[in-house]
Amino acid sequence: MHNGKYRSPVRDSSAGLDTVSNGRDMEGTAMKHHIVELLSTALGEHLAADEIARLIEVPPLESLGDFAFPCFPLARSFRKSPAAIAVELRAKMIKPPYIDRIEAVSGYLNFFIDIRTMAREVFVASSREDFGRLSLARRVVVEYASPNTNKPLHLGHLRNIAIGESVARLLSFCGNTVIRCSINNDRGVHICKSMLAYAMLGAGETPESVGKKSDHFVGDYYVLFNKKAREDESWNERAQEFLRRWEAGDPATVALWKKMNAWALDGFEATYRLFGVAFDKEYFESRIYKSGKEIVADGLARGIFYKREDGAVCADLGETGSGEKVLLRPDGTSVYIVQDLHLAVLKDEEYRYDLSLYVVGNEQEYHFTVLKELLAKLGYPIAGRIMHLSYGMVELPEGKMKSREGTVVDADDLIAETQGLARDELRVRYALSDNIIDGRSLKIALAAIKYQLLKVDIAKTMVFDPKKAIAFEGDTGPYLLYSYARASSILRKAAGMGEEGNVTSEIGKLDAHEIRLVKKIQAFPDAVEGAYARISPTTIAVYAFELAQCFNEFYHSCPVIGSGAEWFRLTLVKSFQAVLKKCIWLLGFEEIEEM
Repeated sequence: MHNGKYRSPVRDSSAGLDTVSNGRDMEGTAMKHHIVELLSTALGEHLAADEIARLIEVPPLESLGDFAFPCFPLARSFRKSPAAIAVELRAKMIKPPYIDRIEAVSGYLNFFIDIRTMAREVFVASSREDFGRLSLARRVVVEYASPNTNKPLHLGHLRNIAIGESVARLLSFCGNTVIRCSINNDRGVHICKSMLAYAMLGAGETPESVGKKSDHFVGDYYVLFNKKAREDESWNERAQEFLRRWEAGDPATVALWKKMNAWALDGFEATYRLFGVAFDKEYFESRIYKSGKEIVADGLARGIFYKREDGAVCADLGETGSGEKVLLRPDGTSVYIVQDLHLAVLKDEEYRYDLSLYVVGNEQEYHFTVLKELLAKLGYPIAGRIMHLSYGMVELPEGKMKSREGTVVDADDLIAETQGLARDELRVRYALSDNIIDGRSLKIALAAIKYQLLKVDIAKTMVFDPKKAIAFEGDTGPYLLYSYARASSILRKAAGMGEEGNVTSEIGKLDAHEIRLVKKIQAFPDAVEGAYARISPTTIAVYAFELAQCFNEFYHSCPVIGSGAEWFRLTLVKSFQAVLKKCIWLLGFEEIEEM
């Protein structure tokens, strides 16, 4: 039995995210919804509408239509070839006005949408605040950042934070209640290393006295410790002694720990503000590192865990392939995963979450696999509501970063360097005041960094190059901002021109670039749905770049103001801008009205 402090939760829910087709605000994807209805009528009871929606594809080539339905999954129930099924279904369908034509080709039904109808629906839908949103209602805890308090945030943290914040926004955009949290790893021998170096060599200096940002000040002593430890191995034993004194509550050691932790945390907070991040709850390892032993004791009492001859308490996870996992060492101290057992339960007690998402690097995949397995063995249903969002490391063109050697790129330094590059670019391009350049260059720098960190599949290791990230052309954050500002410029020039024309009456034969832009805007809800299903900010980044490309091709080929289709094209520009703004927000940065 559980001892009361750690209850066995009785609530349960399915693992992972909602089936998004059930949560879709279908007004946002009217065209796809129409096709689902058309296919549902033709298929009768053979396939449910939500399954039809999942099967519908966007063909890779425009010549294959705007949407395609594969008939291969129907072959067994129909007892016919997919090609024959496609022909049969096509014969049952009466082509509605919003569809130009339907073709049965090689086991697919290809649907070609009437572009005028699509344009009208896009113009109406994109003007709505909820265009592309899902109608979901889960409580999701997203844990990210989670730094050690012995050094400043670095480039690796920025990838973690960019992913975590973008995922939190995506989940929120889709209707979920999102709780952003972080755990500060503020105890342990690595923290004591900075403390020892400062105690021995700090000579009473403070961040203020040397004019240095406080977390950088702490990090300098961590680097200094490692330099000294390479010269004299006794420094490592002295750091362990500092840890023993801290755990024993030695007043002088605890006072030093509090001082240096405060410096580190103050520095983190300043970087978070600069990067546009705020947490709803911050946990601290120092307050919970002894917690969770009650959970282990309960598991031991129930025979779920066992005690080895040396006194260590372990879990046998051999049936899952995870092997033996030590939970309590022979001296009775707990390993890190025990506090994570406690924290998983504590978060559920505080927030009653449907999903707890951990944004943590891929080197911790085994850790989170074991965490879920332990919770499952203990009988906690939250085992099925925990998800590790694993991401790859970030490297520099010259190779890996190493905190101990001081070769990491500190987050603040990277932001400052990238802002400097943006500042130089703005001065070359425009005649602006220093104040305007400072504000604008920071927005551009943050867009450059965040987009670069998100556009690469988050599961993959990536190389970050600030000079490439800041480019105003190509697959970059500044390119998205430039495209948004270009649309704003068109709309400003059109302001005050008089009564708007009849947009729908101007929809004649559309230029190929207009058609592509209409279709790309129309695809925004599907991009959101895909990103949500995969929990992938990269999906939004790829879509946003393609959208901006379509717009710029349209801009160069189709005059807007003064053209025969002026109001149609202005409305198209307005729709593009509204959707790109949503993408920019989902990616975690701010749009700019003027570059």
